[in-house]
Amino acid sequence: MPSGFHIPRDDVHTISESCAEQQQRFSSIATRLVKDQRRLSRFVKKEVPAIAGQEGQVALYLYAVVIRIFEAYGGRLSQARQVNIDAARERVRAHAAGLLPFDDDFPERVRAIEERAQPHILDEALHALFERDEVEDNEIDVDLDKAGLIFLILWAVTEALDDVWTPPKTAAAAE
Repeated sequence: MPSGFHIPRDDVHTISESCAEQQQRFSSIATRLVKDQRRLSRFVKKEVPAIAGQEGQVALYLYAVVIRIFEAYGGRLSQARQVNIDAARERVRAHAAGLLPFDDDFPERVRAIEERAQPHILDEALHALFERDEVEDNEIDVDLDKAGLIFLILWAVTEALDDVWTPPKTAAAAE
C-alpha cells in the first residue's frame, strides 16, 4: 500500500545531488542498496537489456539513486515483493500508452497524472533524463526513446518502493 506521504522536493533534490557529488562513496552505498532489493533489482536488470550500453548504466545508476532517496529520507524501507513489483508495473502500464511519444513534451504529460507515487522523485528523474540544459563532461546524453524507457522503469521502481516504505514518524506528523 502506498505511503501517501510525499518526500519534499528540496529533500529529494538534496539527496539526489549528494549522490552525484560523492560518486566514490555513493558507489559502495549503491551496491548495498541494489543487493538489499533483490527482487526489484532482478526486475530492473530484466528490463534494462532493452537499453544497451551506457544508457543501461544510466538506468542502473538512477535506480540506485531512487532507492537512496527513500533510505536517506528515513523511515523504514522493506524489500519489495513480487506482488509490489507487479502492482507497480500495472499502475505504470495503465498510463504509459497515453504518454507516448517520448518527446520534449513527455515530462509535461507525466506531471499531469496526479496519482503518481512520490512525484518529486519522478520529477527529479524527468529532469535528469529530459530537461537538462547541457550535458556535462562526465554525463551521458540519453536519446529520448531510451530516456522514456528508463523513466518508465524508474516510475515502476518508485511505485514499488513507495508500497513498502513507511515514512519517519516526524515526517508523517508534519504532513
